Amino acid sequence: MEKIYFYETPVGKICIGEENGVITRVTWSKIPQEYILEETELILECKKQLDEFFAGKRKEFDLPLAPKGTEFQQKVWKALTEIPYGETRTYGEIAAAVGNPKAARAVGMANNKNPIGIIVPCHRVVGANGKLVGYAGGMDKKEFLLELERNNSTC
Repeated sequence: MEKIYFYETPVGKICIGEENGVITRVTWSKIPQEYILEETELILECKKQLDEFFAGKRKEFDLPLAPKGTEFQQKVWKALTEIPYGETRTYGEIAAAVGNPKAARAVGMANNKNPIGIIVPCHRVVGANGKLVGYAGGMDKKEFLLELERNNSTC
């Protein structure tokens, strides 16, 4: 059964989850129906790395991840982890990267279902014109995360 714990962060209260030694969620509102409320060592390590990220001291995460989703979603989420810190990609660019250049809308839906926000950086995906569009955590959080990375990308 998934173990979860809640933390306050600069982008609001988040839920970090782990199951069988892997991180399964970092979300604002999606909480499993059945869970054990427990602050495990891995959840604490995830929180520590997130704190370092928010402090501008961490650009890459080193955690075992296991987001639950379809094969297509898995491909999209893997592509998201390859977007460098402080950079953005369009939905179309991600669609091309996963081998389906006409699937920009499907990439958007996969982004929306990303269960490991921030660490699997769906906030780095923007519209074709470079504008900020859609974010499951809210546009204010997306703007905050992108600005944080812009301000720390030269460190």
